Amino acid sequence: MRTLVGPGMLLLLLLLLLQSVWTLVIPPEIRQPPTIIKQSMMEHIVDPKETMVIECEAKGTPHPIFSWRRNGKYFNVARDSQVSMRRRSGTLDIYARNNPEQYEAEYQCIASNEYGSAYTHKIRLLLYRAPVWPREILEPVVVSAGMPLVLSCDPPPGPPKPETYWMSSCSYARPFNWPIQTAFPTMQSVQQDRRVSMGVNGDLYFSNVLVNDSTADYCCNARFPYKNIIQQKMPVVVKVLTTRTVAEAAPTWLSPKGSSSSIVALQGEELLLECIAAGMPAPHITWTKDGDNLPITSRIKVKNFNKMIQIPKASFEDAGEYSCTATNKIGYIQHTITVRVKAAPFWLEKPTDLILAPEESGRLVCRSDGAPRPTISWFINGEPIEEAKPQPNRQVSGETITFRSVSAENTAVYQCNASNQLGYLMANAFVNVLHATPRIIGARNELIKVIEGSRTFLDCRYFGSPVPELRWSKYGQGNLEGNRFKTHSNGTLEIKRIKVEDQGTYLCVISNIAGRDEDQVRVEVKEAITIVTRPQSMKVMRGSDVRLECGVKADITTPLTTTWVKNRKDVTFTWRVSLDESNLVITGVNRDDEGNYTCVIKSELEQQSASAHLMVMDRPSPPTDLELSDPYERSVRLTWVPGDSNHSPITEYLVQYDDDDWLPGKWKNLSSYPGNLNSVVLHLSPFTYYEFRVIAINEIGGSRPSRPSKRFQSSGAPPDVIPKNVKGVGTWRNNMEISWEPLTYREWNGPHLKYLVWWRRRDSREEWKNATTKWLKYYIYDADTFTPYEIKVQAVNEFGLGPESPVVIGYSGEDRKCVRV
Repeated sequence: MRTLVGPGMLLLLLLLLLQSVWTLVIPPEIRQPPTIIKQSMMEHIVDPKETMVIECEAKGTPHPIFSWRRNGKYFNVARDSQVSMRRRSGTLDIYARNNPEQYEAEYQCIASNEYGSAYTHKIRLLLYRAPVWPREILEPVVVSAGMPLVLSCDPPPGPPKPETYWMSSCSYARPFNWPIQTAFPTMQSVQQDRRVSMGVNGDLYFSNVLVNDSTADYCCNARFPYKNIIQQKMPVVVKVLTTRTVAEAAPTWLSPKGSSSSIVALQGEELLLECIAAGMPAPHITWTKDGDNLPITSRIKVKNFNKMIQIPKASFEDAGEYSCTATNKIGYIQHTITVRVKAAPFWLEKPTDLILAPEESGRLVCRSDGAPRPTISWFINGEPIEEAKPQPNRQVSGETITFRSVSAENTAVYQCNASNQLGYLMANAFVNVLHATPRIIGARNELIKVIEGSRTFLDCRYFGSPVPELRWSKYGQGNLEGNRFKTHSNGTLEIKRIKVEDQGTYLCVISNIAGRDEDQVRVEVKEAITIVTRPQSMKVMRGSDVRLECGVKADITTPLTTTWVKNRKDVTFTWRVSLDESNLVITGVNRDDEGNYTCVIKSELEQQSASAHLMVMDRPSPPTDLELSDPYERSVRLTWVPGDSNHSPITEYLVQYDDDDWLPGKWKNLSSYPGNLNSVVLHLSPFTYYEFRVIAINEIGGSRPSRPSKRFQSSGAPPDVIPKNVKGVGTWRNNMEISWEPLTYREWNGPHLKYLVWWRRRDSREEWKNATTKWLKYYIYDADTFTPYEIKVQAVNEFGLGPESPVVIGYSGEDRKCVRV
């Protein structure tokens, strides 16, 4: 068994490659074979109703000319009236007004000049076709309760492949195609669970059907990504036949069928494994891999109520035997899916362009891997290298072409093709044999300002053939290499942890047998910005004055700008918010001033920042959403949502009430409660209209009152109060006036208040006599003359009798004809 290169090794190879290869910049006047710089994807989907564009761009000196192959044969663009090629480009514009299907083919662009030919990969042009779903009327599906059911979707094929959705209560009058923005405005998605689910193929599976499955019709909808169009299949109606009893059933497989299956996954592509079972009750699915519990990691997800394993990017370690088991109380079944992982070719090392001087040597390397291992084929200017004119100084050995003592005849564009049964890779690389005087490319005599201690790079991009020797020196003396100095292959001098003494003029000199060139770079080293006093986080009272300090030390020759940022937005300066040097001063802070403050110090070379959080303590925000519940004659429950404590804990809630029908808004304190409560029972008077509000209190003070609750009336109760000042006085010889003080309206406790009056002669054994009146006096007219009576009064309403008053003694009237001696 061979080991394929994994992602970690690929990264290491890439880093090694970047260290040894630099981007070659060739001056435009130097001859250069063609290089492809832009091309369409291998599978290129186009809309035939629009201009179909196949891209091909290349560079080279002289500028390349372009030609095309279609299905492996020369494509004469000039003779096709529906095709044009863009100026100084190989890009094709196809205006297929007639028979666009003829252009659905495989294309390859060739860019050529006198020094060689570069080829794009083969571009397969695919025409987007508006999806057509048959508008047939689907017969109702009739199924017995408890039986399994599969509703097929079968959407029109792509390209690209559509995404499917199942909806219920479908709209029959809906248009055939809808933009994605207006999709599913009124319909509802089919609720998926352990019993009902959509498979990878888009079909809808019922492990068993229930009676309520027939309450809706079902339609499959497909979204086609290329145009963002959603199309609906004609709805299907499900009719469930019911019986008195639904038979229980052991699990059976709906997808996949049988006891085993196999699947080939491609490395880096999504791998989906699915097991859907029928049964009554709905089976539960469990998974194992190679006989052990399935390892659930960030790469492996179990979805769709355990029916699916999703691996977004398959790797070779995902190969193996996956077993799914479907279980219900009747029995279980098992299915084994054998997964093999293969890989289309991928690069280990792409061939890179070679610029050689005559008599120099070099090589092109084309390394790739895959499963199966790719086959490497070499081409020269598009022709198989085996059929090209032999060159004694060129040797092909598998993935490497070696050149020795090159000459101008070796100049060409070479193609490497790495292919296996799953795909192919193709890369162009040219060999350019020429003599070129060394030259430094880019800006000259630069002035670079850098920060002390930073890593600094001095550029000296160059070109020459043979490759020039390069030397860096300071003031033209010595050779800078080693310790803190390193010269990269692209000519850049790296200075690690640059110091003030490194300031000065640096000279870059390049030379080869054809000549030399040089350039100088002047370096100024500046002291770094240091924030010596950093702003401190604060917790302050509202109304306080705040000073956020930001003391800075920096190079005296470097102009600085100071800005303050609050919550990622620049602070706006006002009469309250000002800058004192680099310090921020806020006068009379309020709640809006709370937030994260960042002091940003900038120079032309760098910026430094420091942050602090300002917390403003304040009275609480008022409670909200007052609700009343559990009403009784003498109580009700009041619940509220606490407001923000504003960084000072709420210690107390004060509940106030208003029970004045005539002068509303006269709030009175009812009771106080601990700050950790937000639901309390209030003790009330019966038969009274109330409104309530709540005030939150912390150590800073009380909040504004909440909005009042809804108006509420407590239910009635018998009176609680005893009528006061009961008297009995005779106003005539055989009568007695019984009077008392009335109950106030708030003491009534219910509607229609009356008074029950009781009387009897004192020291008699006679029964109490009584009468009911709504007035505040009652007269007895058949009393004995000047006789003492026991009297008592009690209030009464529709809910019952109140307490009796204490018994008092009253006297009937005197006989006024009697003369007292």
